[in-house]
Parts: sequence; C-alpha cells; structure tokens
Amino acid sequence: MRTPSGSPFDLSGRTAVVTGASRGIGLSIALGLVDAGADLIGLQRGPLAAHLEERAEWRGVTVRRVPVELADESSVAMAIEEALRPGPVDILVNNAGTQIRHDAEDFPLEDFDRVLAVNTRAVFQLCQGFGRPMLERGWGRIVNVASLLSFQGGIRVPAYAASKGAVTQITKALCNEWAGRGVNVNAVAPGYIDTEMNEALAADPVRREQLTVRIPAGRWGTGDDLAGAVVFLSSEAAAYVNGVVLPVDGGWLAR
Repeated sequence: MRTPSGSPFDLSGRTAVVTGASRGIGLSIALGLVDAGADLIGLQRGPLAAHLEERAEWRGVTVRRVPVELADESSVAMAIEEALRPGPVDILVNNAGTQIRHDAEDFPLEDFDRVLAVNTRAVFQLCQGFGRPMLERGWGRIVNVASLLSFQGGIRVPAYAASKGAVTQITKALCNEWAGRGVNVNAVAPGYIDTEMNEALAADPVRREQLTVRIPAGRWGTGDDLAGAVVFLSSEAAAYVNGVVLPVDGGWLAR
C-alpha cells in the first residue's frame, strides 16, 4: 500500500519512539525517521540533540523527549504512559543498550543482571507497552536492535551476547503472535559501527585492521547505514516482512 505521497517509504503522519536517541546509532535512526516524515519521541536519559530538533523543525515534524531509566521497571512503565498520553505511537525502535566487559569466570552477577535488564527485559516491556495499542488499532511496526553477537559468542561479553541472543528470540516470538494482527516485529543486527561503544576497539589500529579486512564492504559502518534499514522496516515497503533479523554488517556474516 502506498502513502499519500506515493512512496511506500513515506512515514508522514506516523509517530515513532526511539530509545537512546541522543547519540550514536540511536541518533542516526531518529534523524532517518524524521527525514522520512515521522514525528519522534526520544526515550532517553539525556537531552535531545540540538541538530535533531533543528532537523525536525526543518522537516515540519515534532520531536520531544521522555526521560527513562531502562534498568528500572517502574521508570519504563511511566515512560510508556507519558509517551502515549498525547496520542498513538505507530513505530517503536528499541535501540538503547549497554555493554559491560569482564572475563567470564570473574563476571559479577550484578553486572550480568544489569545488562539483561536494559538489553532484554526493558525491550520486552516496551514491546508490550507500545504493542498493545498497536494490536488494538491493527497496525504497528516494532524494530529491535540486535547485534552480530545475536549470532556469535564474542569475547568477554557473555551478558551482552546472551541479551542480544534473547532480543532475536523475542523478535521471532512476537512475530508469531502479532504478524497476523497487523503488527510487524523485526530486528536489525549492526556489524562493526563507528560509535562510542566501539571507540576503544576502533582506536586500536591492529584490531581495527584485523576486523576491517574481514568485512567484504571494506569499511566499518556508520549510523546512517542503520537508519536506512530501520526506515524500511518501519514503512509500508516492509508490509510483508515479519520476524526478520536483518544484518547490517557490510557482509561480515557472509565471510
């Protein structure tokens, strides 16, 4: 089905929620959704980025912030309520996440629990909270941000790997229940992206070269590479795309 503009990628009239939209991949995704015509709500601890507000004004859409602490179940519940108060949310992008590194034999359980609280429990809680009214209306798009470690084990990040493996399974489980009711649930799995989370790794010239030579595209990704995939999965162009975990990795998993 085409939108009034004639483009199946047009998100005009839609409202999107993005967690962690203040920087990195989340900010790029937020900018991409705004460029596609969506009004935007950033669920995040920090303030809105100035250039996101400027882009929204230029595009003639609205953008606002709802504060949240994703590790806190009650904070997530209040954020959902606040985001929904002015009107319906059509698109949910579960982008925010955390990563803590320790050798597996010394990994503190409190750190393990925190990673899963933010990366897994909060994702499911947000899917529930925004998914219910989507199901009532018979239309919605949910895009979860998974990881290459949804497929691979990683090193010194057992909690992160477990949490992102869970994100892929939540995506598929919700697809099985919700696809026939008008709500498309999919995920993107970023490869090596130049963000603050990978700053130390990217700054190591030996490791960066070792990783880059394995990427068929010959480069690390950018936030904009993720934004296009998320806009697609949020749009009518993806009307028959359900339960997919789409790698955006320059071909890493094909090597």
